[in-house]
Amino acid sequence: MSFDQFGLSPEILRAVKAEKYEHPTPIQEKAIPHVIEGKDLLGCAQTGTGKTAAFALPILNRLSAEPPKSGRRNTRCLVLSPTRELASQIAESFTVYGRYTGMRNTVVFGGVSQRPQTDALRKGVDVLVATPGRLLDLIQQRFVLLDKVEVLVLDEADRMLDMGFINDIRRIIELLPKVRQTLMFSATMPYDIRRLADTILRDPVEVAVTPVAATADMIDQFVYYVEKSNKIDLLKELLHGDEIKNALVFSRTKHGADRIERSLERAGIRVEAIHGDRSQNARERALAAFKKGTTRVLVATDIAARGLDINELSHVINYDLPNEPESYVHRIGRTGRAGLTGVAFSFCAIEERPFLQSVERLIKKHLKVADNHAYRSELNPGPPTALEPTKSKLLKNPYVISATDFAASAAADPAMNAAPRRRFDSPGKPSRYGAGPRKETRRPSSSSSSRSR
Repeated sequence: MSFDQFGLSPEILRAVKAEKYEHPTPIQEKAIPHVIEGKDLLGCAQTGTGKTAAFALPILNRLSAEPPKSGRRNTRCLVLSPTRELASQIAESFTVYGRYTGMRNTVVFGGVSQRPQTDALRKGVDVLVATPGRLLDLIQQRFVLLDKVEVLVLDEADRMLDMGFINDIRRIIELLPKVRQTLMFSATMPYDIRRLADTILRDPVEVAVTPVAATADMIDQFVYYVEKSNKIDLLKELLHGDEIKNALVFSRTKHGADRIERSLERAGIRVEAIHGDRSQNARERALAAFKKGTTRVLVATDIAARGLDINELSHVINYDLPNEPESYVHRIGRTGRAGLTGVAFSFCAIEERPFLQSVERLIKKHLKVADNHAYRSELNPGPPTALEPTKSKLLKNPYVISATDFAASAAADPAMNAAPRRRFDSPGKPSRYGAGPRKETRRPSSSSSSRSR
């Protein structure tokens, strides 16, 4: 299938060809026709599957078919994104795909001065890409009006819920026209996402590609059993060789990312770190330097796990294993893209063994064990992970019996149906209190007791 078969405008097809896109990805092939028809859509797709083009191309096609009249442009499409980095990349994609359409877009997010953002909003934009917090700030300051929005896109919806944006999202949705097209994309489909979709989507079409448990076949995945105190030395050893062209290193915490950066700098390795405590400008500079090749190693927390598009990334290194197995899939998805091969290393200390088991159960494969290094843990790694756990292991509380099972057990066991004995009865012996009701005895009052003494 080719992009020509979607019925996109010549201007958009020209931009697609300029990007050297030959064939649509599975999510694009499934989603674009429904979006062009104006239907609400619920899409389940991992990052790196071409998801942004799946909604940007048909949206630009719709907006450019009815260009704005003279006067200030109204915001006709709103795209909500969980992070600044992802919002910037979505806006960049709209700019690239819409370069020949005359459509304007801008991006707003926190952590930077709002002056350039408000200047762009005053001029008018067709597409607004935003993080929820900054958008609400600008709405309260009357820089943004949403009464003309025709299309709403929630990208990485599960990530937005994880970051606590659900109330902000609901506040924003209340300001939108009731009649609109809504598109929701998520890498996972937990219950909360389903519940949110039920409240904001109307008869949505559901499309899904590449379930979250799947990892790219082009990625070689290895685990290094190494204790926490030796992780930094192992990382230095791996980076001192020529095998790793560039690497994205994941730390579980911001302080951990800073420590890794300082240690690698002292070792003479070109490295920078990005996380939530760094300013937006610093994060953008670090990411730009890494993409250009000026920096060889980028240390990041999970803010960079989704949405970052880094060309020809050779290695992803999980310095800390994530406590959520789905994050592992998103992390290593930064490499092995566009048909290229990639490598993922995971450092696993003894306290992280349960995390490793969760990852292996999710992806349904064992990671290859790398033992050709000087820092291998002397602790026994234990038996291989059971990729298909038994039913008893899946029970949240194996000591709790359901009412149905209890009733079935009672029916099968005559002893459970017998009349209950009194508290002090013993099997085969008459009650010490006789057949009649137990007589109550009173303890002597304190006054009578004192008199008897």
